[in-house]
Amino acid sequence: MQAGATKKTAPYGSWKSPITADLIVSGAIGLNQPAIDGENTYWIEMRPAEGGRQVIVKRDSSGKLTDINPQPFNARTRVHEYGGGDYAVSNSVVYFSNFADQRLYRQSGNESPQPITPVAEMRYADAVVDEARNLIFCVREDHSGANHEATNVLVSLKTSANEDCGKVLVSGNDFYSSPRLHPDGNKLAWLTWNHPNMPWDGTELWQAEVESDGSLSEARRIAGGESESIFQPQWSPDGRLYFCSDRSGWWNLYRLDKGEIVAVTNLDAEFGVPQWAFGLSSYAFESARRIVGIYYVRGMARLAIIDADSLELETLDFGYKIWVGCEQQPVRWCFVLVLRRHRRRLSVWISQAVRLKICGSPIV
Repeated sequence: MQAGATKKTAPYGSWKSPITADLIVSGAIGLNQPAIDGENTYWIEMRPAEGGRQVIVKRDSSGKLTDINPQPFNARTRVHEYGGGDYAVSNSVVYFSNFADQRLYRQSGNESPQPITPVAEMRYADAVVDEARNLIFCVREDHSGANHEATNVLVSLKTSANEDCGKVLVSGNDFYSSPRLHPDGNKLAWLTWNHPNMPWDGTELWQAEVESDGSLSEARRIAGGESESIFQPQWSPDGRLYFCSDRSGWWNLYRLDKGEIVAVTNLDAEFGVPQWAFGLSSYAFESARRIVGIYYVRGMARLAIIDADSLELETLDFGYKIWVGCEQQPVRWCFVLVLRRHRRRLSVWISQAVRLKICGSPIV
């Protein structure tokens, strides 16, 4: 006690502490949703000191950090209420959902964000950009009906201004997620499920051909059902469709090979996670042959490299606690977010997967 201070007695639980909740969380910046575009790396920071505003941050090849969405823009969607999949980036152009009005915005260079969807009771999430057709494929959630539940569909939108709220591509089920475009742009995969299932109970993985105008044809179910959960469909650089399925009782990694589903891993472990939000990821491709993935054993995450040809799996241990997710730019980089307990800070690490056992530099 400082000299001259008066000692006070207060009932249990009523005393005032200088350690407040605001003080504790003000410096706890959340990091998620990594993405790689060319030489640039992007992620989202949730900043308590700015009222929880989500800011897209870019790190260029020189190490310079730049905030993409300026005040008051908040890159956060409310689709499925839990959000995630808040932005997409392609050729240095960023597209994001703004929390205040739930419109999609386009931001290029130092320009101010420009809305590309009209004012409407619509929400958008989990976008993928099709540069060849100047389209965006994403989930749209319609809240315009006052007397019924919001309606989820998959839509395509122009990468410039849209007079309407997109062209409906797939509809009829209660929920959709994870639209993923083939590297050649000729196929689209997605997940869907219905009440009363949650996505970890039962989902379906679908695939369709993408026509020149962006419409879909020849849609067919690949895997999943009411009692099989599918997580993170992803195309490999050589165009094979990978996904996690719990058909064995564990979320293992599978792929579609010449119309047949092949098990890539067979562990008593989880490569998938509960899909509370969009954009979750547990594996990425360093190349068509090498997969970098995260799996969970008794709640603890482990990092592994999988040979896509031999299906051999090597677990890595380099002294860090894996936090969340992988992202990729085929052939060159694999991006891994980890939690490093050092000086009470979170670190984002970017690792060149060819030297993944040793390599990695903190960039935040």
